[in-house]
Amino acid sequence: MKKNILIADDIHPIFIERAEALGYACDYQPSIKLAGAMEIIGNYAGLVIRSKFNVDRAVMDAAANLRFICRAGAGMDNIDEAYAAEKNIKLMNAAEGNMDAVGEHAVGMLLSLMNNFRNSDLEIRAGQWHREENRGYELKGKTVGIIGYGFMGSSFARKLSGFGVNVIAYDKYKTGFSDQYAREVSMEEIVKHSDVLSLHIPLTTETNGLVSDEYLFHFKKPIFFINTSRGKTAKVSAILNAIKQGKILGAGLDVLEVEKFPALAEQEWFEELKTSGKVLLTPHIAGWTFDSYRKISEVMAEKLALVSDW
Repeated sequence: MKKNILIADDIHPIFIERAEALGYACDYQPSIKLAGAMEIIGNYAGLVIRSKFNVDRAVMDAAANLRFICRAGAGMDNIDEAYAAEKNIKLMNAAEGNMDAVGEHAVGMLLSLMNNFRNSDLEIRAGQWHREENRGYELKGKTVGIIGYGFMGSSFARKLSGFGVNVIAYDKYKTGFSDQYAREVSMEEIVKHSDVLSLHIPLTTETNGLVSDEYLFHFKKPIFFINTSRGKTAKVSAILNAIKQGKILGAGLDVLEVEKFPALAEQEWFEELKTSGKVLLTPHIAGWTFDSYRKISEVMAEKLALVSDW
């Protein structure tokens, strides 16, 4: 089997350098579209992809010689994992490469929301000096609830360790993960005790729409809400409703149910979202820093080195 890799997205050149040192030939085509990839994918043993297109059954059926897929990021929701397993295609992601970026971004969003950074800045620029209206909250003594305690959730917990907070975490897919940074709890305890709720979960059929009107109704205290995972895990309409009801004090959203324009502007909730002074938005960049750009490629290369020769 020829050891060649189609790189269909922009990645740091360190991956190519290290893959070639392992004996792979890299075909770097970051501008290629799905149609173009479909025409040639059958010639490659490996595929490197970020989020350009979904690697579904059609793509894998066209990739007769494909042995592995490297996802340059954490989430695998744009790859049909079950079908890849059927075809014995190995999947590798690089969550270790951007977990620090995500953890720091989540902390930054939380501090900004709790201290009204955005509103204060805009008001001062507009000639307004409102101290009382922008009085903030301290993190110390608060309970931070984390849903999902993998690379991203545990990174967020570590970043919080100097703030004097009580960190609790729920993960449906693992147990016995309590450590010095977070205590494992049930979902009921998350709902009962959290002052802050942060999502660090993959998008699956189970997590799709997890944060809904019904879910938020059960929280016992008003919360600050952070989502740096996947947009479809939280319904924007439910977040906006909870803000109006006082159940969410502020929401930091790096991800949305619908992303990119013009589709985003066409959503019925977008006007309310963009005018809310209690929402902080970033364009799905929590894990996308100058540092993680390189680290993601380094992690993929390290995992590639562990794969047996084809």
